[in-house]
Amino acid sequence: MCGIIGYIGEKKVIPVIINGLRRMEYRGYDSSGIAAVAADGIRLSKKPGKLVELENVVNGANDSSIEGSVGIGHTRWATHGEPNEINAHPHVSFKKKIAIIHNGIIENYIAIREELSKKGYVFYTETDTEALANLIEEHYGDETALEEAVRLALLSVNGTYGIAVISAREPEKIVTARQGSPIVLGYGDG
Repeated sequence: MCGIIGYIGEKKVIPVIINGLRRMEYRGYDSSGIAAVAADGIRLSKKPGKLVELENVVNGANDSSIEGSVGIGHTRWATHGEPNEINAHPHVSFKKKIAIIHNGIIENYIAIREELSKKGYVFYTETDTEALANLIEEHYGDETALEEAVRLALLSVNGTYGIAVISAREPEKIVTARQGSPIVLGYGDG
């Protein structure tokens, strides 16, 4: 069980995501993280432990590296890989084209990792989510929209998921998908 949140709007992303994660912290105490779309790419901050550890980094250090108004956040209850900073979400794909957060279990992640490793992808974590991040990136060509890359990647996935995906190439978009895990979308002015 994990908590995931995404935000697109006029407010600064860090306070909105942190507030949302605080409300969902009961869904995962192992680690937490935030990724946001910045002018020069995707910026992220992740910490093992309770949410307060991440809050201390992004608020206490007055971290301006994660700014903007589009982002995703995650609280993790570890199912694949030990609870540490490397395995914490969000995960960035190998070529750093996308960032993803995930609630669920990708049952065939080992087969996906093996296939992508043959194509030159390098894996840094023990998580099933990193395999999904790289599978989406594999489909995310120059002419492919992010939602199409996510759709194509999920055709190869067995398991459950609630995901949110962002890309610096399409900075005003969050793509979500679900299979067996809940996703709730809200829409308001601004």
